[in-house]
Amino acid sequence: MGFFYISILAVLQGITEFLPISSSGHLLLLSELFNQPEQTLQVDVAVHFGTLVAIILFYKKDFLSLTSGLHKNMTLRFNHNDAQFFRLILLATLPVIFCGLILKLTGLIHEIRSIKVIGIGMIIFGIILYISDKYGKKNRLKSDWTYKDAFIMGLWQTAALIPGTSRSGNTITGGMFLGFSRESAVNLSLIMSIPTILASSVLLSLDFIAIELKNSDLKILLLGAFFSFLAARLTLSLLVRFVKTYSFTPFVIYRLILGLSILYISYT
Repeated sequence: MGFFYISILAVLQGITEFLPISSSGHLLLLSELFNQPEQTLQVDVAVHFGTLVAIILFYKKDFLSLTSGLHKNMTLRFNHNDAQFFRLILLATLPVIFCGLILKLTGLIHEIRSIKVIGIGMIIFGIILYISDKYGKKNRLKSDWTYKDAFIMGLWQTAALIPGTSRSGNTITGGMFLGFSRESAVNLSLIMSIPTILASSVLLSLDFIAIELKNSDLKILLLGAFFSFLAARLTLSLLVRFVKTYSFTPFVIYRLILGLSILYISYT
């Protein structure tokens, strides 16, 4: 992989990781366009690390609340707000970690990854996003989040294990179906991504250490992490501002076009 391709891949990953448009679909199209295999494990580790740093810095206060909540739960101070916030995030994260481990250990994670599945996922879950945006009540705030809400949004996040569906798109959809405003649904979705990306990065890193450490290219790792971080940081800021004024319809239209394009490629 050359400098130009790695740069584009890292930027694309950083942009699509948090938008409700599926990063897997875009990376697949990129590999088809440049006639390149999908990114190696070392690049995957690097770009995930870049997006993880970006989301932690963007939600610094919430991340500190999570770490504080972990400590307070361990010291049995369960009634503190930070302790409850940590338990909510934990509850929302457990389903995807559990199902993700099953798919990984059984090898099914590779079986469901195909260009056709990505195209179909882009279209179907794009339509579901539109329905939730149009018909959701959108009158609840982030502070209204309950254990029931966290678990349901966690199940929506688990559905993102299907390639092409979009983790952020699914959790935003689930949030709006639960009555949360666009802004609150986006904020909850993005905060939920912190432990999910962290867990994913840990699993990738373990594979990387076991398989590709000796063959790693430090320049590629640093380049991928840096560009994905910059792209993700800018995208986060723009997304949060966007949903204060506009609906998700532009993203839905984009998903439909991209999904149909992927299906066209898969059959030709």
